[in-house]
Amino acid sequence: MTDGDKVFLITGASTGIGAATARHAAQAGYRLVLAARSLDKLEALADELGGEERALAVRCDVTEWDDQEALVATTLERFGRLDVAFANAGFGASRGFLEDAPEHWRAMVLTNVLGAAYTVRATLPALKETKGHILLTGSVAGRRAISGSLYSSTKWAISGMGESLRQDVNGTGIRVTLVEPGQVNTPFFDNPSEGRLEPDDIARAVMFAVAQPPHVDVNEILIRPTAQEG
Repeated sequence: MTDGDKVFLITGASTGIGAATARHAAQAGYRLVLAARSLDKLEALADELGGEERALAVRCDVTEWDDQEALVATTLERFGRLDVAFANAGFGASRGFLEDAPEHWRAMVLTNVLGAAYTVRATLPALKETKGHILLTGSVAGRRAISGSLYSSTKWAISGMGESLRQDVNGTGIRVTLVEPGQVNTPFFDNPSEGRLEPDDIARAVMFAVAQPPHVDVNEILIRPTAQEG
């Protein structure tokens, strides 16, 4: 089987790391299922990557289980299989436990943690059929505590989720990779800055993990800008 027969699903695919990974996966020959809440951006990206024959745009709020179930059902209906799932959707918050509204906190925790878990649960049966690959977007912030950062706490949860999932699927042929970027020039930050990574840098790391032979499971990729201190 060639990569052109395989299907790569990405949540949070409309911008940043998700969109960059979609472009790299398309270049590698994968068919794409692109999920996010912003359908207009998704549809433009899907058109860029080959249209309905090669890339499918699906509106999905990852915090809604019904949306995630429908996402996978649509994938299987259109393409008949699922080989790679990238639980990438997420966003941040200001540092400081008196910053941001409680509603913002709630949305972030649900998206970053529950949303990733829902993606895992929804895709797992199909990935067992193909001995596929699950990737989760963690963060350097999930490896060290950051002062006043509830966002960091959500990424600590993802670090734990990745290893818990790896142990759970051991023996099924499914591979699990936790991708932990440092500072990246994405919509996460309000202003671009020199010295940060670019989304393409993370996308290349994702594709490195996916491209390994079936007996090689790259469990973690911690990737920082050369000049990042923490």
